[in-house]
Amino acid sequence: MSEGTTGQRVAVVTGAARGIGAAVATRLAADGMAVAVLDLDEAACDATVTAITAAGGRALAVGVDVADREKVAAAVQRVADGLGRPAVLVNNAGIIRDNMLFKMSDDDWDAVLAVHLRGAFLMTREVQRFMTEDHWGRIVNLSSTSALGNRGQVNYSAAKAGLQGFTKTLAIELGPFGVTANAIAPGFIATDMTAATAARMGVSFEDFQAAVAKEIPVRRVGHPEDIAAVVSFFARDEASFVSGQVVYVAGGPKD
Repeated sequence: MSEGTTGQRVAVVTGAARGIGAAVATRLAADGMAVAVLDLDEAACDATVTAITAAGGRALAVGVDVADREKVAAAVQRVADGLGRPAVLVNNAGIIRDNMLFKMSDDDWDAVLAVHLRGAFLMTREVQRFMTEDHWGRIVNLSSTSALGNRGQVNYSAAKAGLQGFTKTLAIELGPFGVTANAIAPGFIATDMTAATAARMGVSFEDFQAAVAKEIPVRRVGHPEDIAAVVSFFARDEASFVSGQVVYVAGGPKD
């Protein structure tokens, strides 16, 4: 079993400065884990780290470009040295560069695939060595309902669908070493990212959420804490027989 120097399991959460990542980091800390809060801008992680430490937890802010192999290796080593051997990895870091296919640039395609897919690959490859040696690990990848297709998001949809195949293959390869891999595919979640989408559309975020909620069976939009709760389950000992799954957390069924 992989534990830090204080007997705590160590979780690594990418894209954890805000939104879903921050909620996940805070929830895992509340569950008793030491949490490495990773984001491109290390200073942006301060609020998440402060929230965790104020509640009596242990956290470490680490700045990293998840698409850069050397920076990922250095970041994971900082986590191992500062908190302990990583036991849980949540690949949440992501960006959007929305556009219709005929308008999408090479850079918009490459940037999205780099952060979502290359980033998850590099982080997982670096962290899995601790997990396989310790014969215990949990990997959770953030996909999206956009994996099923979404107008104006050919890059994002491809990346999120790719993460589902990535997850299933990880489950097959790492299962014999006591490591599970699962994916969460959120529907509409109220975050800075979705607020920015509303702004681009020229509507208020409140009106945007109200319109979306009408199309969701539970009649509300999702919140970061909804996703954090599912991550919390996947990270538990009791979830050891659940691997290679994609759970759509979208307020209703998805095909």
